[in-house]
Amino acid sequence: MQLSALLSMPSLPVSDTVLWILLGIGLYWLTIGALRNRGLLPDYVSTQGPILTVHTKRGRAFLDRLSRPKRFWRAWANIGVGIAIVVMGAMFFFLLSAAILSSQAPQASSVQQPTNVLVIPGVNEFLPLSATPGIVFGLLVGLVVHEGGHGLLCRVEDIDINSMGVALFALLPIGAFVEPDQKSSREASRGGQTRMFAAGVTFNFIVTIIAFAILFGPVAGAIAVAPGAAVGGVAPGSPADSAGVQPNDRITAINGQAIEGNDDLTDRLEAEGGDSVQVEINGDETAEMQQALPVTAVTDGNPLGLEKGDLILAVNGESVVTETGFLEAVGDDETVTLTIERDGERQTLESVPVGSYVEITEDGPLADAGAPPGERFVITSFDGERTPSYESLSSHLGSTDPGDTVEVGGYLDGEPVSYTVELGERSQLTGGGTVGFFGIQGISGVIVNDGGIELYPADEYLAILGGDADGSYGGVTDSFLGKIAFVLFLPIVSVIELLPYNFAGFTGGIENFYETQGALGMFGDWTVFAVANMLFWTGWINVQLGFFNCIPAFPLDGGHILRNSTEAVLSRLPFDATRGMVRLVTTTVGVTMLFSFLFMLFGPQLLSG
Repeated sequence: MQLSALLSMPSLPVSDTVLWILLGIGLYWLTIGALRNRGLLPDYVSTQGPILTVHTKRGRAFLDRLSRPKRFWRAWANIGVGIAIVVMGAMFFFLLSAAILSSQAPQASSVQQPTNVLVIPGVNEFLPLSATPGIVFGLLVGLVVHEGGHGLLCRVEDIDINSMGVALFALLPIGAFVEPDQKSSREASRGGQTRMFAAGVTFNFIVTIIAFAILFGPVAGAIAVAPGAAVGGVAPGSPADSAGVQPNDRITAINGQAIEGNDDLTDRLEAEGGDSVQVEINGDETAEMQQALPVTAVTDGNPLGLEKGDLILAVNGESVVTETGFLEAVGDDETVTLTIERDGERQTLESVPVGSYVEITEDGPLADAGAPPGERFVITSFDGERTPSYESLSSHLGSTDPGDTVEVGGYLDGEPVSYTVELGERSQLTGGGTVGFFGIQGISGVIVNDGGIELYPADEYLAILGGDADGSYGGVTDSFLGKIAFVLFLPIVSVIELLPYNFAGFTGGIENFYETQGALGMFGDWTVFAVANMLFWTGWINVQLGFFNCIPAFPLDGGHILRNSTEAVLSRLPFDATRGMVRLVTTTVGVTMLFSFLFMLFGPQLLSG
């Protein structure tokens, strides 16, 4: 039977770490080749290029005993067939739609990079090397249960098994297999064969549900957010960077006053004032940090005239040290005077507009109201409400309805303008109406962070895993299956801009943001985090294996199920079906899937090139 998964290395190393991995794999191959040439490999071990397979006949007696309630397993497998067919249809339309979207938007995203399709930590940019133990464990579980499901239903349907085993790429498990006896497999009924092929993905989905149920329940309940402000990132050259604050640190006190969470940091910095403060890091180290508001990212040509690395010192003469203080100093003023420090020198920027920076779309309500398409526009008021940032504008939009008529005021090329706009339709996830623009995050196209610190929303990630996300994300996380669907996107969640950081488990340094509690806390932080990571990746990988193997193309399970289903349908038609007809259907679907998958990966590069 086919390999359940297949991973390959890219042609060029992407880092020193990957270079060492490739050198290690090369040494491993040389060693295996030498052993094979000298006849020192056991009979149950064979090699095919870089792939090493280990065969065994052990376990067949266990499968025989387990398969005895055959009526139960057939009934259970019939449900699995129904699930597999539904997922097969979904995968067909997903890949086809993805290929069509790739042709319409030929700018490739990072998710579509070929290396990011590979589930290899360190090569896939979304899978850090620190997640390797959890990923390998999840992959092993997925492969064993997948092929174990095939083996179990082989015995239920009286199909003999020649051998079972695993396939390794170096020391990395990349597949498992069950070798059914070809003669008894051909003698099995069409329904029996279909149940056998569907069993693997069904077991994967069951393991996914079990793993996530344990993760969302007792394990996530045993984890709490540790005291302090969680530092997700630090802007180079910022006050925090100069003070020695690093990503994955926790700021636990300011001038000796405890910081309980992210929200406390801004309050303490505002309350302390002064030119500098004493920052306590991780509860055991202190450093002096300058009090200033750094510009950490800018849009070229932003109306404030700011550059990355500038320090904002005052607004209209009022000293500011945080983003909150900046917005409070702006108040209802649509234009302000900024005092900044650039390259060590003070400068004054007068009459600069503060609002939400947007680009007007070609076809949209704002353009229909007379705004010039393609131009950038600072929206300072929306329906009579002040909008000093893109976040505030988005909040106001969420309370509107399509068809509402609103006044949109702001500055275009430095001149005040106002448009009467009838709102259009907006997505169900964000809600409200749409104005007709591409939004640019920040304040007038500028991002500022208190002290140059980008905070990591540790409580929000834990709430998603623990079942208490307060109805966020359109209510998706309110249900168990919805939560599973959302968690599948956590490793790439920053790409779709729902959260600022990708989440690859409690690893890579972010475990510093959490601590254990309750009955499981007695086992210690490391143990609980390790269990959480194994459950996270076991659930994640098993559902991916299930979906992948449901693609209706050979040699995947979906291809075999498609062939059997096609034969069953054609046999009921009022004409004699031939093997050629079945082959035509399966080949057409399989080639379509292969082309869609390849075009999804490489189409954007080809079109843009």
